[in-house]
Amino acid sequence: MKKHLESIACSDDEDHLALLERIADGDMAALTRLYLQYHARLFKFVFRLTRSYSIADELVNDIMLIVWDRAGSFRGDSKVSTWIFGIAYRQAMRRVTAKRLQSLPLSELNEPAHDDSGKSEVEDWVEQGLYELPAAQRLTVILVFYLGLTYEETALVTECPVNTVKTRMFHARRKLKELLSASAKPEKTAEARDD
Repeated sequence: MKKHLESIACSDDEDHLALLERIADGDMAALTRLYLQYHARLFKFVFRLTRSYSIADELVNDIMLIVWDRAGSFRGDSKVSTWIFGIAYRQAMRRVTAKRLQSLPLSELNEPAHDDSGKSEVEDWVEQGLYELPAAQRLTVILVFYLGLTYEETALVTECPVNTVKTRMFHARRKLKELLSASAKPEKTAEARDD
């Protein structure tokens, strides 16, 4: 099973590399295809970093424009997806810094219009816990768990050592565990406290 998944991942990367080469040659159809393959994942990634629907929507387009402009400069030191998410990370961090989104309370942020009816209560807790983490830890969790990057790929995206990624993940897991434990405890009602 693992070898089958590795062969799928390998063929996907080869497909993305071929698209990137066509994009470098000015093929707009290749850019459209790559855009469609990455749009949803990029949007989720950027939204989790910026917590703004409108900024995430705008950034996805900016990221793909950068891919268009820099496709010829891709050296192949990483997977295409790692390169693209590295661009996304840097663009999102620039925007977050510029707009100081980290200091805004969650209630003031634009939320995307989507159906949460399929989400479980635990998923909601994890999502809320994610926003309680420091930005670097939140980013690491998003890259590793939500996007499936390895620690090495995450280190490339965030431009930090692999050991730093591991440390951030350790602290993020511990903090999320504490937050989930606190969320799972039933609150005593006023009647129960009076008894």
